Amino acid sequence: MNQPAVSPTLDTLFQRTLIRQPHAPALLDPLNKARVTGHQPRRMTYAEADTAIEALSAYFVESGLPANSVIAIQLPATVEFVLTVLAAHRAGLVVAVLPLLWRHAELTAALNRTAARAIVTMSTVDGVSYADLAMHAAAEAFSIRHVCGFGTDLPEGMASLDEVLARPPGTTRAVIQDGRKAAMISFDVTAEGFRPVPRPHFSLIAGGLAMSLEADIRQGATVMAAFTPMSFAGLASSLAVWLLSGGALALHHPFENEVLEQQINEHECEVLIAPAQLALRLGDADLAARMPTLRNVIGLWRAPEQVAASDAWIAPHAPLTDVYLFGEAGLFGARRGEDGMPVAVMPGPHGAPREQSGSSIAGEILLTPKGTLGLRGAMVPIAAYAPPQPVGDTLIAQPPRDYVDTGYAARLDRPSGAICITAPPSGIMAVGGYRFLSNDLQEWARRLGQGALLTALPDRLSGHRLAGRAQDNTRAREALSELGLNPLMVEAFRDRSGPG
Repeated sequence: MNQPAVSPTLDTLFQRTLIRQPHAPALLDPLNKARVTGHQPRRMTYAEADTAIEALSAYFVESGLPANSVIAIQLPATVEFVLTVLAAHRAGLVVAVLPLLWRHAELTAALNRTAARAIVTMSTVDGVSYADLAMHAAAEAFSIRHVCGFGTDLPEGMASLDEVLARPPGTTRAVIQDGRKAAMISFDVTAEGFRPVPRPHFSLIAGGLAMSLEADIRQGATVMAAFTPMSFAGLASSLAVWLLSGGALALHHPFENEVLEQQINEHECEVLIAPAQLALRLGDADLAARMPTLRNVIGLWRAPEQVAASDAWIAPHAPLTDVYLFGEAGLFGARRGEDGMPVAVMPGPHGAPREQSGSSIAGEILLTPKGTLGLRGAMVPIAAYAPPQPVGDTLIAQPPRDYVDTGYAARLDRPSGAICITAPPSGIMAVGGYRFLSNDLQEWARRLGQGALLTALPDRLSGHRLAGRAQDNTRAREALSELGLNPLMVEAFRDRSGPG
């Protein structure tokens, strides 16, 4: 009797490489990890990583976390992040990724919306106590049963995962490895508000394939990931690309340019995956002489409407692939040509690689009747973005929608027929990877006091940056903290003294 074909999971991809080359380098920590988290940097082979994954997976099972339950993770771009995600999947759990810039209120909302049974964090990141943040959020989330952390000086009641890694693995359970099973939950902000976005393994792998095939990443390459991993794009560009290539994954906690350059040269990285504006800045600084081992650069655009007007790429030894990000809805990539300019993106199905005839279809781009960009394909979670049922028509079945409307304004260029993305979704701001409704600014400004001003200004690197003016800037920061803004987010507030 023939067994039905089962699509691979992320753990399946890891174990394939583990069997083939157990002693090859697998994971490389940021060189400045001691400053960021207090941990010393680690370098792990596939066999060492597998032992750590097995120990963490056994702990999750022994803690009583049922299969298919949700475990929330709020970690920086370090080895612990990768180990925890793979361990959770090996234990049959679904990972909910929580951005580092989130406020207490958002953490609590995410934990409650997903009915998460556990949360994993780091004791401190860049001097901020994430352990305390997790404990306070867990106290208001009725489903949370376990709070776990890496690092020292953990609060009472938080389990130490460093101690788990220091002892032999315990009891595990058999889990059916099927790529159609839920793998992750990320979170998006749309015009309708806060939205959890679940995805199966095959959707994450599809996102990684779209990048790695378009950029022509060779098997066994050492990949430098310098993009915050707590999103679909972050997981696809780090975890999925690494597992598909079967090489080593070097991680960088964004951003210290000198440390990043040192890491790339020390680890002889062939691939750099980073925010596009950072990649362009590095490309302008004699990339061939300073980082000669690079052969591919993947630039991730949080603001895809900026791609067409971007500067030419001037490092031909390491071609640039533009990856257009549309929140948590999906992405697509386009490798630049010999002139270094962005290539035209046509509507309709697109393969990976894009210009190769007969290549596998990575997705489809379309223009919606509202003049916005739509996406469909294996990586696009259509059900998560289904429009709400019209009021009063609850008994009338609505026609199914087979695409996601990203909300990005777009049009067709008449001479070429290419898609032109012209503006981000209305009413949504982004500071770094943190998205929020523009109406939230009014509430934040109100808390700053009379005569205060808070606005979001366009920023080429991070999308927007917060700028403000207050009679008492110290009190303004305190007010934002009282509102629940994460301290790292508060640091984005700029005092703009004087009129205007």
